[in-house]
Amino acid sequence: MILGIDFGGTKVLIGLADDAGNVLTQQRMDTDAAAGAEQAVDRALALAEKILAEHGSHAGEPVHLRAIGVVSPGIVLPDRILLAPNVPGWERLHLAETVRDRFGGVPTAVGTDAKAAALAEARWGSLAGADPGIFLSLGTGVGAAIVIGGQVVTGANGASGEIGYNLRGVHDPGGYSLGTASLEEAVGGRALGERATVLLGRPVTAAELFTLAGHDPVAAGLRDEALTELAVHVANLANLIDPRRIAVGGGFTASADVLFPVLRSMLDRVVPFPPELVAATFEQDGAFLGAVLLAKELID
Repeated sequence: MILGIDFGGTKVLIGLADDAGNVLTQQRMDTDAAAGAEQAVDRALALAEKILAEHGSHAGEPVHLRAIGVVSPGIVLPDRILLAPNVPGWERLHLAETVRDRFGGVPTAVGTDAKAAALAEARWGSLAGADPGIFLSLGTGVGAAIVIGGQVVTGANGASGEIGYNLRGVHDPGGYSLGTASLEEAVGGRALGERATVLLGRPVTAAELFTLAGHDPVAAGLRDEALTELAVHVANLANLIDPRRIAVGGGFTASADVLFPVLRSMLDRVVPFPPELVAATFEQDGAFLGAVLLAKELID
């Protein structure tokens, strides 16, 4: 069996697959990001152990775990994590070592969630045959992954596609060296919830903002402004890469009826050769499937 774990800013998806990559069982849990990184990892690994025990009980024999794949936000390296500000303490984790030790030294692969989702889309989903292709991850954070020749481009430091660090314009005073991720802190899901909370005077999540925007002009103004700004950066990325297809995944796809027309309009207006724009095949579990693929590569 293969164990896959997808750590996200708001949820963790854990499941088992066979060594061909077929998913057998999945369970979700809340990340509870405000409580910090260590508790999220501890609870996730405890749930993984429970899933293994339950599956073994149903099968009538212990599960033979051949490999583990773990993905999370940020640049996930074997010995550390970079660029992962949404969960306190996440950058101090030794994720691969922690998981491997918990499961008795089972070979463990780690990776970045958006790139893992792009890998799943390129192998099994909506980016298959698209060269080049772009996967957009729009949810708690904002990111992209570029697929060329069926392979996900990592970049010299694993940071390819980190568009959340884009400046919002020539007068943007932020930047990575100053501790900011300008675009993500303006239009990412967590940021939109925070902005809506201030604007509307009560706690509001990004999902609630999209719902409220259907009848509240103030909420609609914030939503439309954010999506238009996001679309500009997507169009600029398309001009740089000249992709055949862009696939969109993440929590924002729950409002695809609003999101896609804004992206489509901007791409058609700005890009000389507008790419196809499609929903990701694996809108909610692409990163988990990518984790399974990363683990599968260890044993193939």
